[in-house]
Formats: sequence, structure tokens, C-alpha cells
Amino acid sequence: MQKSDNKQNTKSGFKTLLLSVILSSPGPLILGIGLTIGRSSTQISDFTRRSAELLAIIAAFVVYLITNRDNFDEDRRKKLEKKSNIFVGIIMCISGISMIIMAFVSDTGDKGNVLPAFVIALFGVIANTLFWRKYSKLYSVEKNAILGVQARLYGAKSIVDTCVTLTLLVVALWPKSTFSYYFDILGSILVSAYMLRSGIKTIKEAL
Repeated sequence: MQKSDNKQNTKSGFKTLLLSVILSSPGPLILGIGLTIGRSSTQISDFTRRSAELLAIIAAFVVYLITNRDNFDEDRRKKLEKKSNIFVGIIMCISGISMIIMAFVSDTGDKGNVLPAFVIALFGVIANTLFWRKYSKLYSVEKNAILGVQARLYGAKSIVDTCVTLTLLVVALWPKSTFSYYFDILGSILVSAYMLRSGIKTIKEAL
């Protein structure tokens, strides 16, 4: 009975990770296209962040597949999970640093049309919150390190997307104002600080 429950939990973890990869994949592409009409520093930062996070999610999915095979060596599993979680933490830090850089190299001119990025961020808040709850539930049952870090990643993503959504809304409503310019920079800094904090904490725990 216990073995059957473990297989069911593993299957659920696999489906959740696969769905994460599928739903995360279009984000960078759409935002990349959106950058041809919008030039908000928060939008550029969000594109960089989502691209990096997609790599981290794919890596976690691959490691989960490998380490949850039958009769997989326990020591090797822990080493692979550790490397995967460190990689996710590094990606979080890279995302945070890139956002700070982008925030201060942007100009004060017209930010263009940020609507596509705003829509992506809004859907991101909803999707990432649902994934955060799902991964948290799976981790509480399965105690798998990969799922635990994914829960943290999606918790961070949901908070970050909330900040991005509010920032892009302000930029869309007052596109050429001084207020929106500084709010845009502030949004990037807050997002980057949170990603850096989450990344460093993830790396420390993995080590």
C-alpha cells in the first residue's frame, strides 16, 4: 500500500513539473516579442527572469525524472538533487542581478506598449500561486528536495509577478510621467532584491 502511494505521489510530482515546463515555456517568447513594442525596465527584467527560470524548471524536471526511477542509488539521488537545487538558487541570483542592472541602464523616454507584458504578469500571478500551493502540498507528503525548492521558487515567482503586474499597470496608465519612470525602477529593484534573497537562501540550504 505504501509503495502504491509513493508511486502515485511520484506520478503527481512528474505531472506538476511537466505542466510547469509547458506553461512556463511561452512566457519568454511572448515577452521577447513584446520587447519590440515596449521598453519598460521592469518588462526587460521580467523577460530575463522568466528565461532563466525556465532553464531552472527544466533542469529540476530532468533531475526529478532521473532520481525517481526504481532502485535508484540513494546517495547519488541526494547529490543530484543538491546540484539541481544549487542551480535553481544560482538562477534566482542571476535573475535578481540582471534586474538591478536593467533598472539603471534604462532611459527616461517613452516605455512603449507594455500591455503584453502586463497580461503575462497577471496570468503569472494566478498560475504561480496555484503551482506554489500544489508544490507545497506535494512536498509535505513526499518530502522530495526538488519539489521543496520548486515550492519556494513558485512562491517567489508569485510575489515577483504581483510586483511586476502593479509596476507595469502604473507604466501603462502614465507612460511618460516621471512618477512611472521611478516606479518602474523601484519595481525592478524590489523584484531583484526578493529574487536574490530567495536564491541565496536556496543555495545555503542546499549546501
